[in-house]
Amino acid sequence: MKKTRILFLLLSFVAVFAMVAGSFVPVAHADEKKTYEIGTDETFAPFEFQNNKGELIGIDMDILKAIAKDQDFDYKVKPLGFNAAVQALASNQVDGVIAGMSITDERKQKFDFSEPYFESGIVMAIKKGDDTIKSYEDLRGKKVAVKTGTEGFEFANANKDKYGFTLVPFDDSASMYADVRTGNSAACFDDYPVLAYGVKQGNGLAIVTEKEKGNSYGFAVNKGQNKELLEKFNAGLANIKANGEYKKIVDTYIGSETTQKSFWDLLVESAPALLLGLWYTIKLTLISLVFAAALGLVFGFLKVSRSKILRGIATVYVDIFRGIPLIVLAFFVYFGIPEALGFKMDATVAAVITLSLNAGAYITEIIRGGIQAVDKGQMEAGRSLGLPYGKTMIKIILPQAIRVMIPSFINQFVITLKDTSIMSVIGLVELTQSGKIIIARTFESSTIWLIVAIMYLIVITALTKLSNVMERRVNND
Repeated sequence: MKKTRILFLLLSFVAVFAMVAGSFVPVAHADEKKTYEIGTDETFAPFEFQNNKGELIGIDMDILKAIAKDQDFDYKVKPLGFNAAVQALASNQVDGVIAGMSITDERKQKFDFSEPYFESGIVMAIKKGDDTIKSYEDLRGKKVAVKTGTEGFEFANANKDKYGFTLVPFDDSASMYADVRTGNSAACFDDYPVLAYGVKQGNGLAIVTEKEKGNSYGFAVNKGQNKELLEKFNAGLANIKANGEYKKIVDTYIGSETTQKSFWDLLVESAPALLLGLWYTIKLTLISLVFAAALGLVFGFLKVSRSKILRGIATVYVDIFRGIPLIVLAFFVYFGIPEALGFKMDATVAAVITLSLNAGAYITEIIRGGIQAVDKGQMEAGRSLGLPYGKTMIKIILPQAIRVMIPSFINQFVITLKDTSIMSVIGLVELTQSGKIIIARTFESSTIWLIVAIMYLIVITALTKLSNVMERRVNND
């Protein structure tokens, strides 16, 4: 009987162990598809831009969607802006890029390109109604707006000495067109389909030259990587060209006609996207300031410590992160660190790290200044009463120092909120980037920037008033 019980317990143990062990064995999913991350621009109509519902549409997006359906693969689009998308591909943050990217010999050295999916060309545009410029010879001594990293930039750069004009570079087409409309630049060069689409949408420009032969657009992956994705893209492109879907996509965007919208219509249509961008700006500011305050508190105390080594560590931290421009720090955190260490980083995480490190350095100095503003006799009095250093600092010094720090904290809060706009360079869709996206679709730069500026002003003024109330209450306690 005893042996039967032991055998039963042994079998039960083996059964339970097998069940538990089996739960850790990975289940094979034979039909599981790989999801590719694809980087793109979002201000390059008609190839990629957002409609009034916030959906990313355009020739590139529709071609990618059709090819993914034809080749049965999943993908996730990461709208980063052209320059950031190319850098993200180079640092393996994305698997591929489709952003109206011209296939050039220089880029072929770093990326593998698909078969060309669009034949482009360069044209010159001037302000509508300006009859003083009719050819390249009329540009002598004048400024010409160009978009960095584009074929139009390469063409203008190659001909600037021949025709005697200077270049004014921009990161997006909408800013470039606005510079010509305001008269700062006499003309601009851009890819034919982009400029033709913009003119039809009422961007205030007129094309005055014949199309120059240019390069073709291609889908890009990193050199020697994601070969299977490139093969799927080429196979899918051939199929959608053969069945007529490609032509249908291109005809949807090239040549569309629209009418100018009133200020009220534009405000109503843009409000949801702008309010969402504003909410993201506030969240990003608050989260970053929490981490920045923690960093500032730690290094602020190190700054006023009696140890030279601890003071030196805090000084190095402040000097490094206060001395590096915020945009450079953002690029380094988002592109440099993941590329060097071989991992991917979310853009929001990179933005929080960047803003926290930057604001933390300034808060360190705020805390140091606040503590040192308290009369030294206060510390001596506390110590003479037998209180230890830490208790004297917490009970006597800090309450007085906080009153001194509050105005500087409010100022840092406002600065960090405005600094979030710089994070748009790594693809974050906060308030400024939301404005850029709407302008890329509507070309109403003056109206949209006015709305964005008013939104910033209202929020910052409200927060400043609220902070002032808190300051008065603390000082009256």
